[in-house]
Amino acid sequence: MSQNATQKNSNVVIEDVQSTEDKRKIAINKVGIKDIKHPIRIKDKSGYEQHTVANFNMYVDLPHNFKGTHMSRFVEILNLYENEITVQNFKDIVIQMTKRLDAETGHLEMSFPFFINKKAPVTKVESLLDYEVKFKAECKNNEISMWVTVFVPVTSLCPCSKKISKYGAHNQRSCVTLSANLLEFVWIEELIELVEKEASCELYGLLKRPDEKYVTEKAYENPKFVEDMVRDIAAQLNQDNRIKAYKVESENFESIHNHSAYAMIENEKMF
Repeated sequence: MSQNATQKNSNVVIEDVQSTEDKRKIAINKVGIKDIKHPIRIKDKSGYEQHTVANFNMYVDLPHNFKGTHMSRFVEILNLYENEITVQNFKDIVIQMTKRLDAETGHLEMSFPFFINKKAPVTKVESLLDYEVKFKAECKNNEISMWVTVFVPVTSLCPCSKKISKYGAHNQRSCVTLSANLLEFVWIEELIELVEKEASCELYGLLKRPDEKYVTEKAYENPKFVEDMVRDIAAQLNQDNRIKAYKVESENFESIHNHSAYAMIENEKMF
């Protein structure tokens, strides 16, 4: 292409369709992009940095008078951080996103695998166990609300089965979902440990025979209904002043039924 042609093309005015007026007068609560992957760094409690890939959802509100939002700007904001996205600057990103898109409210979510190196209870053999973690931040009127969610697999043993049976008791693997609205910084490991301590027994990536004996007997001596699980976790959360509100759910994948048992407690504290 000649220099004159290039210069001519650069002078062409391209219409900004998104910013044109919409006459339906209906505002949109959330508009943006979903399921975009990006590298992040997560520092764990030991001081080690885990390099992983997170799945992002990015939304803003859209006033009734605008036809559309600028989708490309969401990607541009992520790319500004390259692989420097961390827990510490997560809030900065949602603030920048909200301002860049001239919105009143911005929503940023990222979910990622998080690994903890665990020692087996008897042999102390080490192995990694993976957990799913989700961060969610909302920026509204320049105020930030931050939620952290952990999905924690555990073992639960049925108290009723233990009580009525001559020997043994049925148990199951359970998934506890804990979402916490944070007032102060809380380590991911702290939330996971809180859940695991209130289960019949926690899970491990690797167990030798002495370890398997230990976890089987520990669960047997610590039976929990699904109701017990969420109540015991909620009791601990009620004592933590770093947490403003929470939602705790437990789903027990029953071993003697073709359905799950479920319980949920939701609470916003009054300070």
